[in-house]
Amino acid sequence: MVLNVPGLVVMGLFYVLILGTGIWASMRSKKEEKKCKGDGMEITLLAGRNINLLVGIFTLTATWVGGGFILGIAEAVYNPTLGLVWALMPVPYILTFFLGGIFFAKPMRENKYLTMMDPFQIKYGDVLSSALILPALVADVLWVARTLVSLGGTMSVILDLSYVYSIIISSVVAIAYTLMGGLYSVAYTDVIQLILIFVSLYVCVPFMMTNENSLDISMTAYNQTFQAPWVGKVELQDAGKWFDDFMVLALGGLAYQAFYQRILSASSYTQAQVTCFASSAFCLVLGIPSILIGAVAASTDWNSTSYGSPSPYERGQAGSILPIALQYLTPAYISIIGIGAVAAAVMSSMDSALLSSASMFSSNIYKNILRKQASDREMQWVIRISVVVVGLAGTALTFLDNSVLVFWLVGVDMSYTIMFPQLVCVLFFKVSNGYGASTGYLLGMALRLMSGEPLIGLPPLIRFPGCRLDAEGTLTQFFPFRTTIMLTSLVSIVLVSWLASIIFNKGLLAERWDVFKINRRLAKSAGGRVPPQDQKDPSVVKQLLDTSTTTSC
Repeated sequence: MVLNVPGLVVMGLFYVLILGTGIWASMRSKKEEKKCKGDGMEITLLAGRNINLLVGIFTLTATWVGGGFILGIAEAVYNPTLGLVWALMPVPYILTFFLGGIFFAKPMRENKYLTMMDPFQIKYGDVLSSALILPALVADVLWVARTLVSLGGTMSVILDLSYVYSIIISSVVAIAYTLMGGLYSVAYTDVIQLILIFVSLYVCVPFMMTNENSLDISMTAYNQTFQAPWVGKVELQDAGKWFDDFMVLALGGLAYQAFYQRILSASSYTQAQVTCFASSAFCLVLGIPSILIGAVAASTDWNSTSYGSPSPYERGQAGSILPIALQYLTPAYISIIGIGAVAAAVMSSMDSALLSSASMFSSNIYKNILRKQASDREMQWVIRISVVVVGLAGTALTFLDNSVLVFWLVGVDMSYTIMFPQLVCVLFFKVSNGYGASTGYLLGMALRLMSGEPLIGLPPLIRFPGCRLDAEGTLTQFFPFRTTIMLTSLVSIVLVSWLASIIFNKGLLAERWDVFKINRRLAKSAGGRVPPQDQKDPSVVKQLLDTSTTTSC
């Protein structure tokens, strides 16, 4: 196979279009900054809390519909050991957006937080919140890695371009336009990328479904043909694992800063809700082409194609089934269009992860802890440097492992088992304090490590009910252990917080032993986001309680 020159030209034009959009958006952000009463950080990180409704819907949808979403659904449907019933992503995401819009958006917006970590910093203090930021930052770096891995694998199949070159080029482009204009650049490039994803995938599907080497997918849905039926099934003994995967996808996304960045950038609570609800519908629509592609691949006689025998699954290439299907089941010019969809999906997720991690580091660590008097200009440079560092770190990880699934699993696991119970408690349980949060953090981390993870070769020290060897001979937990860990962490946070509050409120221990100063922080946490330089000024807390003083453009 030789280098696909026409495909490279098309990809080059795609990258020029994205960079051009990023440059235009950065110029717009500079104009908005002059008109906005807020500081430069709010312009860069939240687009001045005044982002357009349609743009908000597009950027939130594009953040979730990444390379892992498109390739992962197709892989699950095609894999004869899984099938459609295990291709969970579109449905749990609907639950994510509805729960986020109904329950989580309101407290985050009412308190005018800048990042997801602000309530932790206000309520628990700098030391503990810094520890809690770590898993969120790691999850974002892994997010960057898994999106780049999916693009590198696709380009190497269709364009015959080096895996390394594919990743480096895409990483540089995404970092460049994210640096230019912050959320404005990310949001407006997401609009272009989402349109490309939608058009490209829906153009490719008819060609694939009418190719001469595949059977009608309705015939293979429930019948054994070239492989097991692509609908799949959930055995009773596997139901616990299926439920666990569903909950991880549905609730894990609620602990990502990228989600709240879109919610907080909306001009009103109502707009934030509409953004969530509309995005859930878009995710469902954009998941359909990947389902159909996986179904066609499962209905194909690969021996009759130029791919030959054995099948992609037997060669261990199920993870690359979408680009393989595009390459061998569609005309060449159509496969090039398909690679555009994957590239757009990858970059729309990568830029979100870059800005998300940069937001937390620059605001919650640098501004609030390291340099409380940092100027707007200095913070702009900190944000830019953070974007570059996270981008380089994520890019470097792709050379250690080329499995999308490994990066996805580790990242979403940390969000679900560690960060989600912490976020629920800090937002909805007034009794929560530093003692409970630290206990839940350490307990959740320890239980997750001891539960093992076969994808990274970590054997389980704790064997939950149903733990057994899977089809590949690997010891696997089939019990919903991640949900169990999440609930255990949540209960421990509430219980230990309640006990600690009784101990210090009743005077059972002297106040000098109160390391987390839980009584002092109670009043502060009620008022919303307090600028670090004014956190000790009571008048500032009083002013924050008055919702008439808002930041607006």
